[in-house]
Amino acid sequence: MAPATTAPSAGGPGDIVRATAADLAGRLAAGDVTSEDVVRAHLDRIAAVDGAPGDGRGVAAYLHVSGEEALATARDVDARRAAGEALPALAGVPVAVKDVVVTRGTPTTAGSKILRGWVPPYDATLVERLRAAGMPLLGKTNMDEFAMGSSTEHSAYGPTRNPWDLARTPGGSGGGSAAAVAAFEAPLAVGTDTGGSIRQPASVTGSVGVKPTYGGVSRYGLIAMASSLDQAGPCARTVLDAALLHEVMGGHDPRDATSLADPVGALADAARSRDVRGLRVGVVRELTGEGFSAGVTASFRAALDLLADAGAEVVEVSCPTFAHALDAYYLIMPSEASSNLARFDGMRFGLRVEPSEGPVTAERVMAATRGAGFGPEVKRRVVLGTYALSAGYYDAYYGSAQKVRTLVQRDFASSFEQADVLVSPTAPTTAFPLGSRLDDPLAMYAADIATIPANLAGVPGMSLPSGLAEDGLPVGFQVMAPARADERLYRLGGALEALLDERRGGPLLASAPDLPARPDPSAARPEAARA
Repeated sequence: MAPATTAPSAGGPGDIVRATAADLAGRLAAGDVTSEDVVRAHLDRIAAVDGAPGDGRGVAAYLHVSGEEALATARDVDARRAAGEALPALAGVPVAVKDVVVTRGTPTTAGSKILRGWVPPYDATLVERLRAAGMPLLGKTNMDEFAMGSSTEHSAYGPTRNPWDLARTPGGSGGGSAAAVAAFEAPLAVGTDTGGSIRQPASVTGSVGVKPTYGGVSRYGLIAMASSLDQAGPCARTVLDAALLHEVMGGHDPRDATSLADPVGALADAARSRDVRGLRVGVVRELTGEGFSAGVTASFRAALDLLADAGAEVVEVSCPTFAHALDAYYLIMPSEASSNLARFDGMRFGLRVEPSEGPVTAERVMAATRGAGFGPEVKRRVVLGTYALSAGYYDAYYGSAQKVRTLVQRDFASSFEQADVLVSPTAPTTAFPLGSRLDDPLAMYAADIATIPANLAGVPGMSLPSGLAEDGLPVGFQVMAPARADERLYRLGGALEALLDERRGGPLLASAPDLPARPDPSAARPEAARA
């Protein structure tokens, strides 16, 4: 992968795809480049390095590429700008969207066979806001089926690969969005985070991912997995870019009963402040040490030293119940998933499979459809959740897990009395090889051990790259803030990013290896939507 720059000069497609979203927005506003140029450059990049999931080649970040739609939006933005119309800040900057987010007129599968070919008749609220901001939608990104996984290997359509090493996972469940950003196939992307599905992929791909405060971005139009945990958020290459996208996506939505009435806040200004003097940074004792690789720990500690040298007050805090968060999560999440996925029954939309023999009854159609349409990980979690909610076991399992959730929330509240933000490594290891954990679900689940507590408590979290481990792969630094204090993520994240870039002489992605071009990419140019 060719080096990235933070302020590329005007030039060819290579300069365009490696520019940050903030840079592109400035160049578009100045008339130095058109949105059509920007979209075409990214479509060419997708054609050159992406490939389709399951073909064994390329990054395979996209399930569907909306080339013509993106170009039509770009031309409209260019015409409006040429006419002198005042446009939103990110107008003309393209974005990719995780395939769990409903998009009108574009296939939305949630990475599952049971929704293959489903074309929604409406947009999610966050997609409406992207369209209103004039942002061309490049397409839908690959994901673990129904967001259940930590490697994007549970997609029914094939795995996405890590741009740093195509033999490794890009994390999950939103590996497609993170990989698209890290491979310069999109300047921005949307992900969703139920237990770390934005932050953990950001960690292992060297990108930035943010889980907003629960309710800070509307869930209307998200295909629900676990309704009390799901949260959409931005994926980007810089903290400022994430803040700019977050400001577009966020805000109250009356169609979402859990949507906060609070204004989004000046997130981009916080990212630009780069001042951490006097900020109390709490290192979570239970999210460091045993279980975290030596390279991850070394990178995390080096980043802490930079913050201390810049005037932050680094303290240690203890959150004892975080040790039980993973266990509680894997009872609460499957329970909610088993309820939410009951709607996929072969009766109303999506896949319908009728029994090959015997009477065609509703019960037998449901069984055949769900048996054929759901993958093994989804079935595993649905069975687990149904059991946890069953009569005689509800209090012992689901009820007990909710009590642990309350204790996790109390640990956060206590720690935020001692520190303004809490920090930890985002993931315990760097990207693991494809296939290495498929037969060991517990090892796969452990990838989210540091990210799950924020979802249980509803607090915001961010992952930004802190450096490279001894294996030459990216390490993520996690920042967590109190609910409704998302600005703190961007204040610390923007400052740390600047310190790290200064120390290493540029963005982390500048040191990533070159991606091989796919054979004859012009033949695969996604002018029309990819099936």
